[in-house]
Amino acid sequence: MITVENLRKTYGDFPAVVGSDFSVESGEVFGIVGPNGAGKTTTLKMLAGLVEPTSGTAEVLGFDPEDPAMRRKLGFLPEESPLYEDMTPRSYLRFFADLYDVPRDVADERTDEVLDRLDLEYRDRRIGDMSKGMKRKVAIARSLVNDPDLLIYDEPASGLDPLTTNVVLEFVRELRDEGKTVVFSAHNLFHVESVCDRVVILNRGEIIARGTVPEIRAEHGETTYHVYTTVELSATDGFPATEPEGDRFVAEVADMATVEEIREAAESAGGRVADIRTDEASLEDIFLRLARESPTTSAAEGGRGRS
Repeated sequence: MITVENLRKTYGDFPAVVGSDFSVESGEVFGIVGPNGAGKTTTLKMLAGLVEPTSGTAEVLGFDPEDPAMRRKLGFLPEESPLYEDMTPRSYLRFFADLYDVPRDVADERTDEVLDRLDLEYRDRRIGDMSKGMKRKVAIARSLVNDPDLLIYDEPASGLDPLTTNVVLEFVRELRDEGKTVVFSAHNLFHVESVCDRVVILNRGEIIARGTVPEIRAEHGETTYHVYTTVELSATDGFPATEPEGDRFVAEVADMATVEEIREAAESAGGRVADIRTDEASLEDIFLRLARESPTTSAAEGGRGRS
C-alpha cells in the first residue's frame, strides 16, 4: 500500500523529517505519533503529495505521491481543515463529489450513510453555525466522498470533546473493518494505542521505535508488579520493604522471581500474598523515556523548524 525509503525533508537548515523508512499494509490503521514538531504532519503531507521530499522515495498505492491518479484514490484530512462556512454539509459534500465526478445519486447515498454513522443530524444547517465537533465530522465525510482506498488523517480528534472523540475513533475502527487503509497521526498516544495496528514513533524527525503496540511495549517498556501481603515484610537483598496500604502491605517489584520471594517470605512470617497487580508501561510512558534517551541528530544538523 505504502512504501517509504530514506524519506527526508528539510526547510532551509531545519530538518523536519530525517531518513524515514517504513511500510503500510493494506487494511490496517497505521499510526505516526510523537509530540508537536516531531515531523508527523510533514510526513503525511509528503505521502499525500502536498509536500515534495528533499530526498528519498515514497510509493503510495503503486504511484508517486504527486501523481494525480493516486490522489483520486486518496482521502486526506488535514489537522486544520477550513470549510466553506456559507454552505450546508449536504451542499458542501455534493460540491466535492462533483469534483471527483461522483454521480449525484451515488454521492447523496454515500453522504447520507457517512453522516448517519458520524451522528451528524443537522445536514441543512449553515456550516459556519456549527460546533467544532460537527465541522470535524463534515471534514471527515468529505474525505470519503470519492470512496478512497487510502485515508490519511492528521490529528482527526484534536481539540474535540470526549464524546465526539470517541465517535471519531470508533469510525476509524469501522473503516479498517471495511478494508480501508488508514494512516493516522496523533500526539495523544492513548488514541493511537486504542486504534492503531502498528505505529512508528517520531522524535525530532527521526523514527525512534516501530511495531505493534505490544511489540513496542515488549522491547522498550517495563512491567512492574504490585504485590499485596497480609503481613509487613522488611527489606532483603531480593526485595524492598512493604509499605502499608489500607489493611494490607504492598511492594513494587520488577519480575515474577521477586514476587515468588515475597510469597515465601510472607508465608514464613505467618501471612500470605493477598493480590498481585501488573502495571504495564503505556505507549506514552515508553515514548517519554525514548524521547529522553534518543540521540539529537536532527538538532545537531540545525535544529527544528516545522512539524
